[in-house]
Amino acid sequence: MSKTKPGLRAVLFVNHQKANAGELAAEIKSELEKKGVCVTVFSFDKKPANLPEGEWDIAFSLGGDGTVLYTARSLSPLGVPILPVNLGTLGFIAEVNKDDWLDVFNKWEKKEILPSKRCMFRISVERETEIVMKNICLNDAVICATGIAKLIKLKVSINGDTALGSYRCDGLIISTPTGSTAYSMAAGGPILDPEMEAMILNPICPFALSNRPLVLPSRQTLLVTVAERQRSGVLLTVDGQDTFALECNDKIYIEQSPFYAQLIFNGRYAYYSALRNKLFWAGDEYHA
Repeated sequence: MSKTKPGLRAVLFVNHQKANAGELAAEIKSELEKKGVCVTVFSFDKKPANLPEGEWDIAFSLGGDGTVLYTARSLSPLGVPILPVNLGTLGFIAEVNKDDWLDVFNKWEKKEILPSKRCMFRISVERETEIVMKNICLNDAVICATGIAKLIKLKVSINGDTALGSYRCDGLIISTPTGSTAYSMAAGGPILDPEMEAMILNPICPFALSNRPLVLPSRQTLLVTVAERQRSGVLLTVDGQDTFALECNDKIYIEQSPFYAQLIFNGRYAYYSALRNKLFWAGDEYHA
């Protein structure tokens, strides 16, 4: 068997909440080591522990879309491409079938396919001139109510000087193009090509019917301010995984991150096949 270039290093992010994740991790580790790859296995159940230390040339995400999101937030600042193997149900981001991972890896190693570059958002919360929270997301940042009284008031502007107005709503979804098929789509937002550089501002159940989803340039900075006298607590959730309690007058800045998630798929248009199949767009009359 031919070996890959010497010194190639891989890390496996293994979500043991998914059935057969351990068995697949052992298979991948064995096959990669036969090819001369140095493999580190990072396993977790529920909330992951601290990341292992090291430098890697490629990462494997074994789980569902949530596992990819965690892996991307962890490794995108390091520029590590991710091969996402789907062990979940929907799998819009984790598009590689568990039986196809070796074929996709071989094509990537031979440079027959290039990673799909996905823009991410950088999020920070300012409270009384102090930055009290920083994070990045691949899917979305959601600002929503926590109490029984769901309606909250949020003031939104672009670049801090162009006001979009005040939103009375159950919350706001600020989504990346990759996240356009997640919560934002469920809330009536548009679907974007995942390699676009754009930002979706999508109000959740707005009080005013004129508050519609907006697609904005991601190179601008979106500023959301929590208005005074809220009837409910307000929560910021990043990629559906990291949460932060907000206070009145907190300012949330969302802008494009300098880092990209690099996702390895079997072909540029795998995303559209996933849309067609997972959203049941293909009728009996359709033949590709």
